[in-house]
Amino acid sequence: MNPGDLLPLLVAVPLLAAAVPLALAIWSRRLARLATGGVLVGQTALAAAIAWFVATGDPIAYVVGGIPAAFGIGLLADRLSAALALLVAAVALAVLASDRTAHGGAYYGLWLLLVAGLSGVVVTADVFNLYVFLEISGLAAYALVAAARGPGAALAALKYLLVGTVGATLYLLGVGYAYVATGTLAMADLATALAAAGHDSTLVVAAFALMVTGLSVKVALFPLHGWKPDAYAAAPPAVAAALAALGSTVAAYAVVRIVFGVFTPAFLDAVPVARTGLLAAAAVSVVAGGLLALRATDARRLLAYSSVSQFGLVAVGVALATPLAVTGALVALVGHAVAKGGLFVVAGALARDGDLRTVGDYAGLARRQPVVAALVAVLAVSLVGLPPTVGFAAKWYLALGAVEAGAWAAAGLVVASTLLSLAYAGRLVERCYVAPDASERAVATDGGRERAAPAADAAPVDTRVVVVAGLAAVAVLALGFGSTALADWFAPVLEGWL
Repeated sequence: MNPGDLLPLLVAVPLLAAAVPLALAIWSRRLARLATGGVLVGQTALAAAIAWFVATGDPIAYVVGGIPAAFGIGLLADRLSAALALLVAAVALAVLASDRTAHGGAYYGLWLLLVAGLSGVVVTADVFNLYVFLEISGLAAYALVAAARGPGAALAALKYLLVGTVGATLYLLGVGYAYVATGTLAMADLATALAAAGHDSTLVVAAFALMVTGLSVKVALFPLHGWKPDAYAAAPPAVAAALAALGSTVAAYAVVRIVFGVFTPAFLDAVPVARTGLLAAAAVSVVAGGLLALRATDARRLLAYSSVSQFGLVAVGVALATPLAVTGALVALVGHAVAKGGLFVVAGALARDGDLRTVGDYAGLARRQPVVAALVAVLAVSLVGLPPTVGFAAKWYLALGAVEAGAWAAAGLVVASTLLSLAYAGRLVERCYVAPDASERAVATDGGRERAAPAADAAPVDTRVVVVAGLAAVAVLALGFGSTALADWFAPVLEGWL
C-alpha cells in the first residue's frame, strides 16, 4: 500500500462519518457517542500510522483526483504536519472521553466535522484548500459553542462567527493576491514563484499581510482576541477544552507553514518591516494577554487570556526565524495544546459539578480534592515555563534563539512572559493550596456582581476528567524530559526551511 493513500482518509473519514451520529441518535444518544468515539479511535490510529511512515521514510504526498498540484487538492505529511495530525486526533478523542454529558446527534456530527477541518488544515499542501478547511472547522466550532444554549452562548457564538468570518475573508483576499502574482496555489510552487515575482513587490507584500493577519484572528493575537474569552467561557466544557487545545494551535501551525513554507525566510529578510511588525504584534500580545489574565476573575477567562500571551511567544519564534527560535515555537505549540486542554477539562468539570467558576472559588481545593489540585498545579507550572515541563523547554529554545539572533529585547520578552505567567498561574495555584476555604464567602464575577461562595463540600469531579487531566500532566512532564527528542523530530522540516 502506498502510504500517501492514507492522507485523504485523514480528512474523508471524519468528514463522511459526521452523518453517522445523526442517524444513530434517532435510536440512542449513547450509541451516537460510542460511534463518534470509535471514529476518533480510528482517526488516531490512522494519524499514528502516517507519523510512523514519515518517521521511517520521507514525507508523503497525495494529489486528489490527479488534478495538477497548482490547482488541485494537494496533501502533504512531513514530520511537523504528521505530529499535529496525531495531536488533533488524540486530543479530540481524549476530550470527548472526559465528557459525561449526553448530547444529540448533531453535536457529535459537528465534533467530527471539527476534527475533519482541523486535520485538513494540518495536511493540506495548497493555500486555497487551507481556507476551505479553516471554514469547515470554523463553522463546526461556532455551532458547538452555541450548543451550550442560552443567550450568553448564542452571543459568544455570534461574535466568534463574525470575527472568524472577517479573519477568513482577509486570508482569502491574501490568497487571491498571491495567485495573481504567481498563477499557482500549491505551497511548494508558491515558494519559488513568489521569489521570482519579487518578495518586495506590492502584490506579494499585500498577500503576506492579509494572509498572516487573517490567520492571526484565528490565533487570537492581541488586539484580535476579543472573541476568545467569551467563546471559551460560554461553550460547553468539552467544546471549550477542544477549542483551547486545538483551535488556535492549528491556526498558529498554519502561520508557521505559510511564513516558512510559502513566503520563506527570504521574504522576512527582503521586507524587514514584516519581521518588525510580527515582533511588535508578538510583544503586545505577550504583555497584554498576561495583564488581562492577571486581572481576570473567571477561571476559564483567565486561561483564555493566557493563550493570547502564550501564542504571542509563538509569534516571537516565527519572527526571529532562527532554527532554535522556530524550534521553541513548535515545542510551545505542542506543549500549550496539551497543558491548556488539560486545564480546560478540569476547569469545565469544576464549574459544572461544583460551581467553581472564579479564581476565588478554587480556595482550599487542595484540601477537598488534592488530586485535582495537583493536576492543576502541574499543568499551570508548564504554562509558566518552569522545569522540568515542556513549557520550560519551549521558552528555553526561544530565549536561546533570541540570544543567537542578537535580539535582546525578544530575550527579555521571553523572561517577562515567564514573570507574567507566574503571576496569573501562581494566583490560581495559590488559591488551591494557601487560601482557606472560608476566606472568600462572596466573590466578584467579571460583571462586577457578587454571589455566595460555593459550598466547601462541592461534588468531586468525574473520574474520567481526572484520568484525562492526569494524562495531560504526564504528557507535559514527559515532553519536558524528552524535549531534545521532540526538537530532533522537527529538525528535518526546519532544515528544509531555514
